Amino acid sequence: MRVAYILKRYPRFSETFVVSEILAHEAAGLDVVIYALRPPLDSHFQDIIARVRAPVTYLTTKDLRGSQFWELLQEAAAVLPDFWAKLPLAQGEEVKDVHQAIALGMAAVTQNITHFHAHFGTSATSVARLASLFTGIPYTFTAHAKDIYHETVRPEDMARKLADAKSVITVSDYNLQFLKEQYGPAAAAVRRVYNGLDLSQFPYQSPQNRPAKIVAVGRLVEKKGFPDLISACGLLAKKNIDFHCQIIGHGELAESLQQQINGAGLQPWVELLGPRPQAELRAIVQGAAVLAAPCVVGGDGNQDGLPTVLLEAMALGTPCVSTDVTGIPEALHHQKTGLQVPQHHPTALATALDCLLQDSNLRVHLAAAARQLIEVNFDIHHNAARIRQLFEPQLP
Repeated sequence: MRVAYILKRYPRFSETFVVSEILAHEAAGLDVVIYALRPPLDSHFQDIIARVRAPVTYLTTKDLRGSQFWELLQEAAAVLPDFWAKLPLAQGEEVKDVHQAIALGMAAVTQNITHFHAHFGTSATSVARLASLFTGIPYTFTAHAKDIYHETVRPEDMARKLADAKSVITVSDYNLQFLKEQYGPAAAAVRRVYNGLDLSQFPYQSPQNRPAKIVAVGRLVEKKGFPDLISACGLLAKKNIDFHCQIIGHGELAESLQQQINGAGLQPWVELLGPRPQAELRAIVQGAAVLAAPCVVGGDGNQDGLPTVLLEAMALGTPCVSTDVTGIPEALHHQKTGLQVPQHHPTALATALDCLLQDSNLRVHLAAAARQLIEVNFDIHHNAARIRQLFEPQLP
């Protein structure tokens, strides 16, 4: 097999789960190439990017003038069998997606690609689907969360992608159930495969003796629920509880979150650290008494599938507090592998955080059970092997 990964942007600071998946494939001997629809926008990248051997090609669309596009069509007709007969299948699609799909299809044929796999059921899957139609090379894709629940999702478009794919992966049972209920027979090929971790990079340490530190990690966007965490920290501070909270990440809400901290006079207790490299991030998370992931469903429907940082903290031995959003309860079992609170409930969040800050025996109990669950369900090498099975050609 030679598999092309189709991604909207590569690399991306927040999408370490994609990189981990590719690295697991490469460790197993799979030949992977990467096609990105857009260049990266991030100014920082995680260290593990450097370990990826797969070559990266950017499918640019700088010139979409009629004459240039016609020239591309003529070139495609010389490479792709029955191209003119297949071109009407692109009717109604975005011209950028059609352009990039044609370029991808031609490259795939000349480079002996046997399978396309896209992450997120948005533009990357649109391009993979069209390239599949033009070449006959099968495609799969992984649906995460925003591409399932956001208000911009077009049901007829998603149904078409689900139905045409050889298989579809989603990252939680919650997602799986939703897709089957929403799309019926079109979702028959959907399978749940959890995102995984390379556990050799996340060694467990007991949280028995940790400083009274709370850590939260993620993009500073609505669905992460960080305003609720800051409010919860205000409640802890009013009770004179000894703690310090660090919020790590960058995003559009950075200024408003800092204003919330300043307005509540919480600068001695709460700080925004900005983005951090993964090695430093692991050390910070493993040095904390508790990780908070107060995820919420955004006003636009956007929500987390199952945050990678939550899995990482559970692997490292840091007990977690989170909410019941989408697939989170599949990893964080209340009072067994972590503590669960209602979303948008700073009082309950503060109580749970205080509980873990004060009770070292509870921290140890939850952390040990969480690590065991991660080893069973979230090992990247095991889960990537399941994904590779979906890439294998179907026998006649």
